[in-house]
Amino acid sequence: MLLHGSCASRDAAAILLLGPSGSGKSDLLLRLIARGWDLVADDQVVVDGVAVSAPPALRGMLEVRGLGVFRDVAVAEGARLTLVVELVARDRVVRMPMPAHWAPAGVPRVALHAFDASAPEKVSLALDAALGRRAQRAGAFAA
Repeated sequence: MLLHGSCASRDAAAILLLGPSGSGKSDLLLRLIARGWDLVADDQVVVDGVAVSAPPALRGMLEVRGLGVFRDVAVAEGARLTLVVELVARDRVVRMPMPAHWAPAGVPRVALHAFDASAPEKVSLALDAALGRRAQRAGAFAA
């Protein structure tokens, strides 16, 4: 399935960023890449089960609002979808969310505000929790 979104991976564990145009998908993706994450896809993501990739025409491209589209960005191979991050307005972020899943792939789903300064760190924590590397007492990944 082809989705309007962006995708990054860390150690082959991918996160899919979903949200409407202007919600901060590419901006958050750029900040994750600056922190050592790998680009999988920007603007459009091919999802096949938990395998994620860029459509061939957009492979290695990254849109940076205000600057344009950059090409020849290094791309991660073989990334597996581990977490979906739905980008929402700040007032729609729930303080103590219940666990949720993204039905098409059966992976955890969280809602965050992309433009918060801490958004990249929140995504990192969420990925670690989804992978079982971090435990929660309450919240989106609590057992």
